[in-house]
Amino acid sequence: MHDNSDQADYQWPVCVTPRCGRQLWVAEAGRYACRPCEDRARKHLTELGPLFRRLTETGTLMRGARRPGGATSGSRTPPIPPRLEVLALTANGGVATRLRDIEDSWRKALDWTVAPWRGSPVQAVPRHLKFLTDNLPWAVDSYESVGQDVDDLRRLHAECAAVAANEHRPGRVNIGRCPARYDDGTLCRADLTATASSHRVRCGTCGERWETLGEWKQLREQQDAVLRENAGVAA
Repeated sequence: MHDNSDQADYQWPVCVTPRCGRQLWVAEAGRYACRPCEDRARKHLTELGPLFRRLTETGTLMRGARRPGGATSGSRTPPIPPRLEVLALTANGGVATRLRDIEDSWRKALDWTVAPWRGSPVQAVPRHLKFLTDNLPWAVDSYESVGQDVDDLRRLHAECAAVAANEHRPGRVNIGRCPARYDDGTLCRADLTATASSHRVRCGTCGERWETLGEWKQLREQQDAVLRENAGVAA
């Protein structure tokens, strides 16, 4: 508690971070953000590196998936979906861009050149994180808009953590019929579904599985072969 009885109109400074607003202690005089917010921001910066690497590994599993609207080679079978929420964070406009924007605003305030690292997100993210971690003490002391940046880091960390933990589970989509055949040669033809949260497809009727990108390609080839066979019968 702060005693300012001799200055009735005096407003004690508070932390500028949204959702905080804690009164600063005497030892924090002159700062814009309180020490707990600084500590949380540093923790988020430390954890974002491993989280981002984990997301890029997940994205790699989906690298062979077809894009919506892409060529279908005459097949009416819907494409197996990529994890769009992963791609949104790992591609341009995702984590790397959002960290770069914070870094650029700090560099502008310091009258420094803009961030020199403009390579791929995988290359840029570690550099952005290092710059922000190294300059966080300056920002909480001297950068008036640091509160919004601290909150942006909090939200970015929360998004990455949620996707990495697969908290957002997209619904299943139909990807065509099962092309597996029984011992007598008849087709299973059960509806197959896939979800963006998993790279495995399993037929609930015959039990056939496709679990790798190579097997997904095989699945699509088998489905296309059945379509051509049916078209030949119909002709």
